[in-house]
Amino acid sequence: MKQELTHRERVSLALEHRETDRVPIAMVCSGINAPARADLEDYLARERAITVAEYLRPLVDIRTVGPAYVGPPLPDRTDWWGVRRKPVSYGSGAYDEIDFYPLAEAESPDEVARHPWPSTDWFDYSVLPERIAAARAEADYCLMAQNGNIFESSWYMRGFEQMLLDLALNPELAHGIMERVCGFYVEHFRRVLEAADGGIDLVFTADDIAGQQGLLMSLSMWEEHIKPYHVRLNRELHEFGVRVIYHSDGAVLEAVPGLIDMGVDVLQALQFDAAGMDPVALKEQYGDRLCFEGGVSVQHTLPHGTAQDVRHEVTERIDVLGNGGGYILGPSHAIQAGTPPENVVALFDTAATHYPPGG
Repeated sequence: MKQELTHRERVSLALEHRETDRVPIAMVCSGINAPARADLEDYLARERAITVAEYLRPLVDIRTVGPAYVGPPLPDRTDWWGVRRKPVSYGSGAYDEIDFYPLAEAESPDEVARHPWPSTDWFDYSVLPERIAAARAEADYCLMAQNGNIFESSWYMRGFEQMLLDLALNPELAHGIMERVCGFYVEHFRRVLEAADGGIDLVFTADDIAGQQGLLMSLSMWEEHIKPYHVRLNRELHEFGVRVIYHSDGAVLEAVPGLIDMGVDVLQALQFDAAGMDPVALKEQYGDRLCFEGGVSVQHTLPHGTAQDVRHEVTERIDVLGNGGGYILGPSHAIQAGTPPENVVALFDTAATHYPPGG
């Protein structure tokens, strides 16, 4: 029997392609939507006399930590970029969708410059050692800081369609926004990691650059306009010895060599329902240079399959992506309302007991 590892040891060894006691499990850029969580609470209380928190606590290996926001009070449903959201119902719950894009009407770099940009002084980084200690007092978790989404934070302010038009027709304005967003994240994570003093293992970055059928823009446009900002951010992050985990939904396979080149250590989401996304090809072509997180379908298998379908998919993901290490298993995104609780339990129970081949 393999010696049981701590959460942090398990993730660290897996990302070094070394032997672990089981595949690491995480809920990166994920979670369980409220209606599905309520169903899972009822199921676990009935079947195992435990809560969801008690069930997941020994299984999930990665926790997030961050500084405290101490900046100016923010208007209701408005973030520090000035983006306002409103709840949009999907029946049994709601998603917060953007209701106001603060830079939608900007016509020049001067107008962008006049926007009330957030400051890293709006955060109290001194609380991080205490928060890290509190997390580690519960268990030796792998700790992750978040959320460096440069292109997304930019288009959240501008509007998605308008931002794409800007990249083609008004790149000076687009870069005026992205330069400020990137600068904020570089400084923010520098202060986070300095305060953490080695206590943080991963930094989560993101930008959805693909949809169901392919990239959201040409590969050359992405290489020219967006990739350089992540190169800059990742270079700074690696100076602190952390690994960079990067999220993108969709059919991202075409961009994977560029993602490796820009300094991504762990590719997250792994939406294998999207066109051309093949776990075997991904592992064979890039598994020696890239680690992976996610991969269990929240689009088809979890909500619409049987518990046996889920067990089969989880086993297959571990056998392929976990072969020789380099894989953290999790749902590809948030577990949606209507997902049978039996399927959620099948995911985690199987991940906890099916050991990856080749260690």
